[in-house]
Amino acid sequence: MTDPVCFVDTNVFVRYLTGDDEKKAAAFEKLLVQAASGKIVLATSEIVIAELVWVLESFYKLKPSVIAELIRAILNTEGLKIKGSDLIEKTLDLYESQNIDFIDAHIIAYMRSNHIETLYSFDKTHLSKVDGIHRIES
Repeated sequence: MTDPVCFVDTNVFVRYLTGDDEKKAAAFEKLLVQAASGKIVLATSEIVIAELVWVLESFYKLKPSVIAELIRAILNTEGLKIKGSDLIEKTLDLYESQNIDFIDAHIIAYMRSNHIETLYSFDKTHLSKVDGIHRIES
């Protein structure tokens, strides 16, 4: 019999990381203990991580370095599976070092991981300043 897999939504991570609802944070802590002991498997997705970054930036006004540290802690959580975690890690490196938003950092990380150097985009500000990426408009 395989262990049950439970998908973790953005709001659960928000409650846990911010502690703004102690009961919900404690409930998730119990799930994390179960996951670490192998009783359950937790899973989430890249889109949940992207939404989490947005919430932590927009509503909690956290700095990119703090957000990156929190996301890395999630990526390293025992018993939590995130497809594309290697790409998320590369995204976090760019997010911190290049002073670009998380989605733009993800685009660049994806491009680099797939050996793509040319980007079709009208965004002249953020994406043009990244080394190794050639932006075109037409």
